[in-house]
Amino acid sequence: MSTQPTPPVQVTVIPVTPFQQNCSLVWDARTKRGAFIDAGGDIDQLLAAAEQHGVTIEKLLVTHGHLDHCGATAELAERLGVPIEGPHEDDRFWIDALEQHARSYGFPPARPFTPDRWLKQGDTVTVGGQTLEVHHCPGHTPGHVIFYHAGVKLAFVGDVLFQGSIGRTDFPKGNLDDLITSITTRLWPLGNDVHFVPGHGPMSTFGQERRLNPFVSDFALKSRA
Repeated sequence: MSTQPTPPVQVTVIPVTPFQQNCSLVWDARTKRGAFIDAGGDIDQLLAAAEQHGVTIEKLLVTHGHLDHCGATAELAERLGVPIEGPHEDDRFWIDALEQHARSYGFPPARPFTPDRWLKQGDTVTVGGQTLEVHHCPGHTPGHVIFYHAGVKLAFVGDVLFQGSIGRTDFPKGNLDDLITSITTRLWPLGNDVHFVPGHGPMSTFGQERRLNPFVSDFALKSRA
């Protein structure tokens, strides 16, 4: 009886914070070295997931500067002694305001941070021996980035795109036209067969969203034009 080979990248999604934001624990199946993408809160829960899967966390990756996506990042990086990579520097103003936003939303205290590495279009990041492409996708926030593993056709898109919806653009420096351009020029070219982990809610594929998403389906965009 044949068995399926283990994918080179393993992922488990951990909803955190009262906003049920999808924090992804992603790791190299061979080295068991990994990263959290968007450590928004609930640190003990995140560390328990890493321990359960036997993963050594080597860095923290951030898609954008909103509280539910990076509110626990400074504390977690300090506790683990690991670097922070992302988002794009245009989200600095969001990260600088984390403490204030945590108070406003009744979240646990959150500290601002300066990433060890700001990211830009065309960069790559590594997780263990695996490489993720970085695509700058402004619109929801100006400095939003997404992470894409070409080998397994999997993207971590934060709040750019959801199953059946798209990110809000009514926050400071949000822009609907920029968001749609990001989706159509940075996400769709990766392929209809790409699965993606959104910032909230269930996974989907780019192909499904091009067919059914009422905001950015091919039909919706043709009608918008």
